[in-house]
Amino acid sequence: MCREPRAGCPCIPLERRLPAVRARGRRMGSITVVIAVAPAIGPTIAGLILSQFSWRFLFFVMLLLALAALILGALWMKNVTEPVATPVDVFSVVLSALAFGGIVFGLSHIGEPGGSVGAGVIIPLAVGVLALAVFILRQVRLQRKDLALLDLRTFKTPVFTLSVIALGISAMVFFGSLILLPIYMQSVLGMSVLQSGLLLLPAGLAMGQSSPIIGRIYDRFGPKPLAIPGTILITLAIAALSLLTVQSPWWVLLLIRVTLNIGLAMTFTPLFSTAMSELPTKLYSHGSAAVSTLQQVAGAIGTAVFVSTLSAVSATEMAAGTPAPQAMVAGMHTAFIIAAVISVAGIVIASFVRRPAESAEGNRSEVPAHL
Repeated sequence: MCREPRAGCPCIPLERRLPAVRARGRRMGSITVVIAVAPAIGPTIAGLILSQFSWRFLFFVMLLLALAALILGALWMKNVTEPVATPVDVFSVVLSALAFGGIVFGLSHIGEPGGSVGAGVIIPLAVGVLALAVFILRQVRLQRKDLALLDLRTFKTPVFTLSVIALGISAMVFFGSLILLPIYMQSVLGMSVLQSGLLLLPAGLAMGQSSPIIGRIYDRFGPKPLAIPGTILITLAIAALSLLTVQSPWWVLLLIRVTLNIGLAMTFTPLFSTAMSELPTKLYSHGSAAVSTLQQVAGAIGTAVFVSTLSAVSATEMAAGTPAPQAMVAGMHTAFIIAAVISVAGIVIASFVRRPAESAEGNRSEVPAHL
């Protein structure tokens, strides 16, 4: 028997565990609020700082915030599970850095002047792909002894795999558009750094406000009634962004951005919840790590691909004599068309994500108390 039983503990009868399972969406909705609001407030605060101080001061503020988070986390965060001594495979850490870093670095160089795919692109990509292959093989070998840095057995659960892929697609669009839109607002519409930051704020706040409501809807109806309309909204919003011109009014951009973020909220919360729903208890930590890793890597890849596309197309247009604002818009059109095509895949994948089972069979539906 456990000394301090918690909601996910197998010592607690099923009828007492199910309320925690059915509240999963509400809890994940609360987490999504942080994910949504932080990127929304960030550009606004950055714009305020850059409007008054040098760009170097921005990094000083980020350092202070990181130190504050470190101190508060050390003081207030407590273990909610039983700690287990686990060795860290240093070679796997090095391989993961080479793999993900090489792929993102190579993709980010596609948009260099001239747009040619030379050694600066091929070599990092080759190193990244090779390191990723070795990393996967090493994890497969280590997980047989439960020593893997990232246990890939999580991907044997179809619901988890589909949810993570859909989350990756959404992350690519989210972070990619978060980078492209300020470039458009400042370089094409002539907005200041502060104005562009303020224009992004309402969309993030709308996403944060809607996430708890979406979490409650998920608990009642499951992922499909949210994820499918959410991915459709994302695709439509991205397609609309590809139609922006040098004369587009700011309120049109605001409306599109709010629509995009509401679609993202309808996608993130149910997919986060569903991804973890059917994993065995012992794979929770690896599942959480896989979701976080792939989300961040997908966002970095999306940013690299979209910015590189923008740079390459804009450079080609300007070389042909097109004025800079029109060339920038042409680059954005191409980048957002690529993003819209990628988003269509998210609609297809979301249609296969099913509602998680509400049974404790195989420890599949136990939920850690901290979620």
